[in-house]
Amino acid sequence: MSAPSADARLRPADSKKVHITETEMTWRNWYKHVDWLNVTLIIIVPLIGLIASLWVPLQFKTAVWSVAYYYFTGLGITAGYHRLWAHRSYSATLPLRIIWAAAGAGAVEGSIRWWARDHRVHHRYTDTDKDPYSVRKGLLYSHIGWMVMKQNPKRKGRTDITDLNEDPVVVWQHRNYLKCVVTMALIVPTVVAGLGWGDWMGGFVYAGILRVFFVQQATFCVNSLAHWLGEQPFDDRNSPRDHVLTALVTLGEGYHNFHHEFPSDYRNAIEWYQYDPTKWTIWLLKQVGLAYDLKKFRQNEIEKGRVQQLQKKLDQRRAKLDWGIPLDQLPVMEWDDYVEQAKNGRGLIAVAGVVHDVTDFIKDHPGGKAMIQSGIGKDATAMFNGGVYNHSNAAHNLLSTMRVGVIRGGCEVEIWKRAQKENKDVDYVRDGNGQRIVRAGEQVTKVPEPIPAAGAA
Repeated sequence: MSAPSADARLRPADSKKVHITETEMTWRNWYKHVDWLNVTLIIIVPLIGLIASLWVPLQFKTAVWSVAYYYFTGLGITAGYHRLWAHRSYSATLPLRIIWAAAGAGAVEGSIRWWARDHRVHHRYTDTDKDPYSVRKGLLYSHIGWMVMKQNPKRKGRTDITDLNEDPVVVWQHRNYLKCVVTMALIVPTVVAGLGWGDWMGGFVYAGILRVFFVQQATFCVNSLAHWLGEQPFDDRNSPRDHVLTALVTLGEGYHNFHHEFPSDYRNAIEWYQYDPTKWTIWLLKQVGLAYDLKKFRQNEIEKGRVQQLQKKLDQRRAKLDWGIPLDQLPVMEWDDYVEQAKNGRGLIAVAGVVHDVTDFIKDHPGGKAMIQSGIGKDATAMFNGGVYNHSNAAHNLLSTMRVGVIRGGCEVEIWKRAQKENKDVDYVRDGNGQRIVRAGEQVTKVPEPIPAAGAA
């Protein structure tokens, strides 16, 4: 064994090569931050194809073939890479796995192993620094920036890909990825157009190069547009959203809020009218025996998520409204004090044991001044709840904003006082319609249900 060199002896034993992403980007080193392989595949090659299209006429048959091959390779990503391998939302026979592996290679978006691993990391660490294409770093970054700029693998989250390493189709495709790409992305579309109707260059430019560009950009929209545009009917803690436009662009992957909540469901769109050709394709493949064990979340759990999100939005809207001072924060008033203040000119009305100051509302009372003034200083519960007029829900809500106190003893204080003076028994019963009433001797008075203690309207 030879002796270490002088440079090696002077170098610290624990020194490690600094990743380019750990250094600041400057005019002198910017090119080192660029992932030139991806730039070539995603930007430069498509530009060459675009320039070539100026001299290569687009034949109708080639256009149809390009669209058909676009859908085939696109489904290789959505139904194969994504829903089969990344999320295992269904199982596929060996022939179907081979077909999807070939189709996915034709989209030129990396091997199954690489793509599925990053996507699982994305789901596990959504919107965090460990998310390889977090939209929190910018819409452009999540769309294409993470591909064209070098990424530090140490910053990326980890995930389990044991199942991928045990799939011989995945392993073979990963080892032979470049051969698969050249064959499926360029040779196959060119040969089909060339042998089919003699359009070799058209097949190469349109069904090959430009078709790859459009498939890539459509898939990238799942990382960007689907985290930026649309609604969040199931959860709004993270960025994924549902929107029909994104679904149209991405072969049904646009119902992304649902997908992030229920990732193992083979569907993205759960309503019959929602656009999800990937779901339809998987279902049809099941009918012919190529796919099986299609996973669906229980509808009960889906609806629970939807209802919880609706309730969350309602609570947020409710919190912005004035519901009056919560009952448990109101001062307690003695009945005699309430009556005394009312006699001294303060417009106080007691309804259901809660004292309300209606002084400024008397002139605006829809039923007229005399009607509301007749209840001042009294227990107006029965009057308010149907004795004179059965007030609307809006009236109840408005009255709640006028709360100033609660009566010690509750809403039936006056009945209790009168019953005690007349030595009559007081009890609570319900009539035939379920209405809660107070019976004091022969006198029967309707009263509302007990009011919740905190913040109720």
